[in-house]
Amino acid sequence: MTILTVTPNPSLDRTYEIPALTRQAVLRAATDRVDPGGKGVNVSRAVAAAGHPTIAVLPLGGPEGALLTRLLDALGIEVAGVPVRGSTRVNVALAEPDGALTKINAPGPEVTEHEAEALLETVRTRTASADAEWIACCGSLPRGLTPEWYAELVSRSHRAGARIALDTSGPALNAALREGPDVVKPNGDELAEAVGRPLTTVGDALKAAEDVRHHGARAVLASLGAVGQLLVDDTGTYFGSAPVRTVRSDVGAGDASLAGFLAAGGRGPEALAAAVAHGAAAVQLPGSAMPTPGDLDRAAVNVTTEVPLDHPLSHGVVR
Repeated sequence: MTILTVTPNPSLDRTYEIPALTRQAVLRAATDRVDPGGKGVNVSRAVAAAGHPTIAVLPLGGPEGALLTRLLDALGIEVAGVPVRGSTRVNVALAEPDGALTKINAPGPEVTEHEAEALLETVRTRTASADAEWIACCGSLPRGLTPEWYAELVSRSHRAGARIALDTSGPALNAALREGPDVVKPNGDELAEAVGRPLTTVGDALKAAEDVRHHGARAVLASLGAVGQLLVDDTGTYFGSAPVRTVRSDVGAGDASLAGFLAAGGRGPEALAAAVAHGAAAVQLPGSAMPTPGDLDRAAVNVTTEVPLDHPLSHGVVR
């Protein structure tokens, strides 16, 4: 099964592991790494790490875009790049030993109307040529793309017979819901934003997920940080969790979860179990490293239909 990903605003992600974050000080990193970044790119990386074919559709510009292409090629990911005039952005993350993470995200290039249409056309042609079953559309929209761009992508992809997984937030999510994405994957904060009210318990998150389905999503896969993950789809309602020994970085953990979910079929408790296993493995890896099959502990995952409605939500979120 080929999974095609769409990342409208990809990046190079440089992560430094530091002893502590201190303002107005010279900080010396214990380690540093550069990874291909952007939520859809991370999904492709996790899919490839699991041994499945994947195609990454993304705008690329400048020497940063060329480096991003080389890094993805080295991972065995087919790149369907759309040239843009601006340069691909570079993001910086500062990771502390206690799991605290400080991120600086660059805005990225401004995409022209011609480049936006080229992205949509590239998705269409690559979906058809690869017979992709799932299209994962992930991340924020760069300057130049309206909130309706994802909605148009969902509409065109459905007409082509593909299923759509959408991981975005704000006006872009609200606009796309009207087109009925097959699954949306918010974190707790994004779920609260989508329904316009605070969420303090798992029960609140469940009600919010049901509301999002009422507004058009066919399924909701919600990452609730250290608490676990919630799936509401046409097969039922499920809650999944797994113990984590040490959190090194939660960057890309939600993307790894989505990759595991889609690779396992994208529906029902088995797919949720795969999502939880991938997310739990990802937070124990440095930077935005994606888990391989050897990193997964599927035996530690618990999936149940007995949702802990009164369990409080944690403040942290899986990104």
